[in-house]
Amino acid sequence: MLQKLEKKSADPSLWENGEKAKELMQEISALRGEVEEDEHLQSCIENAEVLLHLIEESSEAAEKNEFRKDAREQINMLGQKLGRLENRVLFVNKYDNSSAIVSIHPGAGGLESQDWVEILMRMYLRWAEKDGREVEVLDLLPGDEAGIKSVTFSVNGRYAYGYLQAEKGVHRMVRISPFDTAKRRHTSFASVDVMPEVEEEAEYEINPEQLRIDTFRAQGAGGQHVNTTDSAVRMTHLPTGITAQSQSARSQHSNRRQAMRILQARVAEYYRQQQSAEIDALRGEHKEIAWGNQIRSYTFHPFTLVKDHRTGVEVGNINEVIDGKLEVFQEAYLRWKIKKDAPNIEQGKETN
Repeated sequence: MLQKLEKKSADPSLWENGEKAKELMQEISALRGEVEEDEHLQSCIENAEVLLHLIEESSEAAEKNEFRKDAREQINMLGQKLGRLENRVLFVNKYDNSSAIVSIHPGAGGLESQDWVEILMRMYLRWAEKDGREVEVLDLLPGDEAGIKSVTFSVNGRYAYGYLQAEKGVHRMVRISPFDTAKRRHTSFASVDVMPEVEEEAEYEINPEQLRIDTFRAQGAGGQHVNTTDSAVRMTHLPTGITAQSQSARSQHSNRRQAMRILQARVAEYYRQQQSAEIDALRGEHKEIAWGNQIRSYTFHPFTLVKDHRTGVEVGNINEVIDGKLEVFQEAYLRWKIKKDAPNIEQGKETN
């Protein structure tokens, strides 16, 4: 696979399309990273075997202890590498290796919920940064006083959707609100939607004749105009009524491109869910509707705890989670999803 892509990247005509070339080089880089991980894993195994042999052969206590110390380090490193390799095995669905488009919207609660959206956005940006992923804000509407009314951003890189699908659903926060002068405890909700970013495929192709495109002036906090031209773009897919908009870029051309990326992902997700619902209806299944369900709670007061209600995973260090340490939740979700989808996988039904 890697050799095939590297050969494709050598074609001079590829660079006529900058976006396609960028995506290909990102995929090549991700695959090279996986190859390097596999090679490093093999190296850890070999080093551990050598150290264990040296421990057996050594006759001096001090030397044995030194070899044991080195062996423990190699075995710990080996455990970490095996954990990442196991995660790759858990990615069994068609779009798990895709980049992701994430949208966050506040629930009831006004200013407090809008602040919660901003906290969640920062959490995902920190996660992406630590994982070496590129993030692009596609659309952002700031709150009038603080926080964010809505935001959509892409997280690029191999398996971005595979990991971030664990975040799809309603997130609940309980804390003493910094906006409440009486220092009362508030409960806020925000919905997170995660879609794989897909290339235009025949089955999900958007016909330009079925689009309505509106332009308007981008709005900033407090209703202030970001610029004085109609640079913001809203696209509506007429057959489904699905909309997407972008106003984060200064040029209308860039906003059109970003809005189309969002719309393409949303329309593809709509048709995938529709097909899945039809299959479930024929089989008499009752599929869980993730959107609107409370999937995770973040409690800042009277104690600190983050709990995932699907997997039962709990973490007491809430600040570490808010700072982007999400791996324990994402890995537990992947295992939980495999078990939940096992009957469908055995019957040959693909899950998204």
